[in-house]
Amino acid sequence: MSLSCFDPRFGERMLSVDEALSVLGESLAGVMRTPRSERVALAQAPGRVLAETVISPLDVPAQTNAAMDGIALARASLPDPASGEPLSDRGELSDHCELSVIGSSLAGHPWTGRALAAGEAMRITTGAALPAGADTVVMQEQLEYRSAQGEDRAEGEAGERVVIEGVTSIRRGQNVRQAGEDIARGSQVMVPGQWLTPAAVGVLASLGLAEVAVYRPLTVAIFSTGDEVTAPGETLPAGGIYDANRFSLVALLRDQGIEVLDLGILSDDEASVTAALRDAATRADMVITSGGVSVGEADHVRSALAACGELALWRIAMRPGRPLAFGMLRAIPADDASSSGQVPFFGLPGNPVATMVTFLQFVLPALRLLSGQQRLAKAEAKDEEGASATTLAQWQAPRLQLIAGETLRSRAERVDYHRGQIVLDDRGRQVVMTTGRQGSGILTSMLLAECLIEIPAGCATLHAGEPVMVQWLGSRGIV
Repeated sequence: MSLSCFDPRFGERMLSVDEALSVLGESLAGVMRTPRSERVALAQAPGRVLAETVISPLDVPAQTNAAMDGIALARASLPDPASGEPLSDRGELSDHCELSVIGSSLAGHPWTGRALAAGEAMRITTGAALPAGADTVVMQEQLEYRSAQGEDRAEGEAGERVVIEGVTSIRRGQNVRQAGEDIARGSQVMVPGQWLTPAAVGVLASLGLAEVAVYRPLTVAIFSTGDEVTAPGETLPAGGIYDANRFSLVALLRDQGIEVLDLGILSDDEASVTAALRDAATRADMVITSGGVSVGEADHVRSALAACGELALWRIAMRPGRPLAFGMLRAIPADDASSSGQVPFFGLPGNPVATMVTFLQFVLPALRLLSGQQRLAKAEAKDEEGASATTLAQWQAPRLQLIAGETLRSRAERVDYHRGQIVLDDRGRQVVMTTGRQGSGILTSMLLAECLIEIPAGCATLHAGEPVMVQWLGSRGIV
């Protein structure tokens, strides 16, 4: 990166969203360290980030087994349609045959006797190990059980035989799960940085793992300032506002498994803010506030930040969320490799929707990077010279393409993020519509939103029926 994120030239012009993501990514990559790890019980692992490479100690499934109830047999014991034999009394290819049943293999209680011989079959239940000599399972619906003398009898009685219908449709290996067909012994299953979803935890359990190494959660300090900011539950004074942003941000952080150091509402004086920042820099991996740190504003937060580290005030070509403050606080380095002595600071816009949108675009990807998570983007980022680069765009939520259900307007010089809902149009197609009024102070627009509709720079109008990119606000998003 040719310019430092604190270069004054960044504050003199409007930055594109992509530029901001690139500069932030390079800046954070330069100070991040490998997070500390710990071992936790598998039941405590969901929502954590894997800190070790997982190699399978066994085949999954561990043995070749039946995919459904029925009988196990060797396909060679059945008539071969290509051979034309055996024939029925009328000279036609028979579509049924009869085999001797010698026992049963049950899930958890496999057959331990001899291998199947030609003309023999074995009753089997779903998940039960295939007996030696068998390679195929015929489902229960194609079977009729009889006694050795030919009378119909109850399934499971000794000396039974089984009549198989639809023989010509049976293929070798059908309804059989091969040992290791999901996971082979010795194969690499997961690598560090894997977000442990319910599915990932299920895979780890299938390997017999009772505990796993995960990165310790990041700690984020958060505070509000301003004489007008009032804590919920207190009487709202004239000209006051309730502190919605701090509670939204705390909820967003905790939803990501982040440990929150809530500093509350700080007194609006430089000394108290400076003391709080210095304390937070020794206890947290990141510090966040909203409002009061915008370009052109004079406040105690800016002065305190300048005393504790470096601060950059940016204008981003986006709506909502144009002002963004980013800084590095000086901290006393801890005696481990996870500390660099610098703690990132984000000052988000004060309007409630702008706070949440900038959190999604910049802070959440930064937290994913710092927590050791894998990139969400598949493609590797390159700089202008073609060398590998780090941009927070690699940790943003993936975009999805939908159809615009209404005409959407923006300004060509910026990226617009409208709050959207998915609905069915009169043709039964899924289309995306805005949630109504889109002002950056309309917090209920986020309450109704399922996605952010992204209108790119250079596009002033998107017409109904045209494709549009959206960021889904579901699991691991912001709502």
